[in-house]
Amino acid sequence: MENYKLKKYLNEWIEEATITQMQEKMTNGELTSKELVMMYLHRISVYDKRIHSIIEVNPDALHIAAALDAERKETGPRSALHGIPILLKDNIDTADKMHTSAGSLALKESIALQDSYVAEQLRKAGVVILGKTNMTEWANFMAIGMKSGYSSRGGQVLNPYGPDKFDVGGSSSGSGAAIAANLAAASIGTETSGSILNPACQNSLVGIKPTVGLISRKGIIPIAHTQDTAGPMARSVRDAALLLNAITGRDEDDAITRTNPLVEKDFTEHLRKDGLKGKRIGIASEGFIEQVSEEKQKIYHEAVAILEAAGAEIIEPLEIPSAREKWSYDVLTYEFKPDLNAYLNSLHPSISIRTLKDLIQFNNENEEQMLKYGQAVLINSDATSGSLTEAEYVKALEFDDYHSTKRGIDYALEKYQLDAILFPSEEGSHISAKAGYPTIAVPAGYTSEGEPVGITFAGTAYSEPQLIEAAYAFEQLTKFRKAPVFRVE
Repeated sequence: MENYKLKKYLNEWIEEATITQMQEKMTNGELTSKELVMMYLHRISVYDKRIHSIIEVNPDALHIAAALDAERKETGPRSALHGIPILLKDNIDTADKMHTSAGSLALKESIALQDSYVAEQLRKAGVVILGKTNMTEWANFMAIGMKSGYSSRGGQVLNPYGPDKFDVGGSSSGSGAAIAANLAAASIGTETSGSILNPACQNSLVGIKPTVGLISRKGIIPIAHTQDTAGPMARSVRDAALLLNAITGRDEDDAITRTNPLVEKDFTEHLRKDGLKGKRIGIASEGFIEQVSEEKQKIYHEAVAILEAAGAEIIEPLEIPSAREKWSYDVLTYEFKPDLNAYLNSLHPSISIRTLKDLIQFNNENEEQMLKYGQAVLINSDATSGSLTEAEYVKALEFDDYHSTKRGIDYALEKYQLDAILFPSEEGSHISAKAGYPTIAVPAGYTSEGEPVGITFAGTAYSEPQLIEAAYAFEQLTKFRKAPVFRVE
């Protein structure tokens, strides 16, 4: 960079700067939002050619930042996120010059007619939407065996901690890799089952998978309305909580948000360093810990010891009756078709892909570009009626609800009088996802090869405040996260 001041900040400060630190510098006049955007654009141009986490940059980002700088001078900041550059996953609508494609070339020309609820709320908070992140195509609901982070539009996202060694995690792969590599202040991902928590663990990030109902899904390319949600991915619990504040709310266009009791909640009030003291934490090992390597198991046990030393009451062994159930993704298979068809039908008339059948046909006609991993999952979903009347669907819906709540999360919480359940990595994410319950991932260390390892705190519906307390206290005690160092080709 030619600008000496920015070059100095770029080399000495921006890499692991927090949202609060950025806000302080903008408040005292040391930096502007426009300068922050310029530094992140520089980092993207240098580092992202190696990890492919950004699918598109907002061409208006610098002008939006400049306008927010002027507004700050005139009337003050709108919120703690005023002027902060944030990235959105490429399945979240933005009514601007960027596209929303779910990583698919089939929608590479699609520009949303209106903002998603998430984008609308972020703009109200004064956020600079810096760009869209690459993702596993169709949020990994396209093919069996598709590699995490691969999309026909954006290519393969790589893990900045080991581009040639470690899984980047999916499907919010770009949202994880970009923030791990410090290409923006924070990001928004989406999860149906593990798609925030998995890349958060794999990229040494905090990821909050909220209760289904905390955040409106309007304007997000869907998989299944029973389980879909957006959520923040950040380098710290505080940054994630600030982002959660901005996007939480009720929306008449998403009925489940009317159950949200946390509309006016300031989640930063729960950033307590003693947040583990007196908490009863259940340790979910049987049925979960064998899913991770021995080295990661050791890190998990070390995390449990840290919780106990911090004053938490550790409850183990923990019985979760559904831990070894034979789960299916039948609910997703049945809900995807009607949910996606409704979304596609709302797009600009210039977009020819209007149904799931159209998408499958497009992929067949462009086989070399589109079908590296096939499209068996799309075909299976299209074979359903789309009416949600099948007995198999209703049976799967009831099975998932019962075994994830009454025989799953709620069973354990009530039997042992727990505040939260601790899982190794994201291994319990499928149960919480089927229940629609919240989970928070937080860095827990690294393997001997340098692969990031996370732990996850899970709870019942709308227990985000308690989970944030536990995650923040653990983070402040350990401060495991460190920036990746990777070679740029």
